[in-house]
Amino acid sequence: MRALVTGAGGFVGHHLVAHLRDSGDEVLVTDFTVDHLDVTDPGSLVARLHADRPEVVYHLAGASDVGGSWSTPHETFRANAEGTLNVLWAAREAGVERVLTIGSADVYGKVAPGDLPLTEESPLRPVSPYAASKVAADAVAEQAHLGYGQHVVRTRPFNHLGPGQSDRFVAPALAARIAANERTGEGEVRVGNLSPRRDFTDVRDVVRAYRLLVEHGRPGQVYNVCSGQAIAVEDLALSMLSMATVEMELVPDPELQRDVDIPVLLGDSSRLSTDTGWSPQIPLSTTLADLLDDMRARLAADD
Repeated sequence: MRALVTGAGGFVGHHLVAHLRDSGDEVLVTDFTVDHLDVTDPGSLVARLHADRPEVVYHLAGASDVGGSWSTPHETFRANAEGTLNVLWAAREAGVERVLTIGSADVYGKVAPGDLPLTEESPLRPVSPYAASKVAADAVAEQAHLGYGQHVVRTRPFNHLGPGQSDRFVAPALAARIAANERTGEGEVRVGNLSPRRDFTDVRDVVRAYRLLVEHGRPGQVYNVCSGQAIAVEDLALSMLSMATVEMELVPDPELQRDVDIPVLLGDSSRLSTDTGWSPQIPLSTTLADLLDDMRARLAADD
């Protein structure tokens, strides 16, 4: 399969490219930080897709900082909503057979305990500007299928984590502080709100789901990508503390609190499992150990 990955230079992009190549695919990559291809520039996208002629596009490019979206709502919307519109239009113009769009479970927004687990039919109630941009991108992708008959499969991944992730996100941020403390002997790990519970999946399982959806997903359909288990951020932090080489404790820091925190996100991936046979394979303990080792290696590389 000849595949083009937008946003290939990002955390998920690196893992997806590796998985596709391991699966025998011919992989073409683009990322603004590498070749300056901007998904908000439709003309450049059309030229690139005409030149590369991929059979499928995995569309990962866009803004991914949920907390940062509060101060950059316009840029976030352009990157995610307008960027998706442009990728889908360029794919049609270039005759690309299939497109997989990467959304977010943040589109489900504020939910009550009775709403859980969240299915693909759950109402969309975005809280952050990031989530609103992903709702718009989701709608653009659905319209491309309904209005143009385009072979588009949509995804709504829940929280995913693993080696290589930016410390802007909670798990790698915790891992980075723990790894730094191991080197200095510091005994305090600053933390924000530890009460939110999230549905975490290893990024390597997530990208495996993406390829399966390109192969077996139904055009026009949307799929949750999740583990089906909600883990408190506190449990995540305590698990990594237990792997630390020195004694540490968690210390609340008001500066690390978000403007809004959704208490619980828990998904149902039955549709994905039914249509593709996918299920998560990597235990959370393995993911956290790999994440902590990755942070240790990054710090060592900076010496």
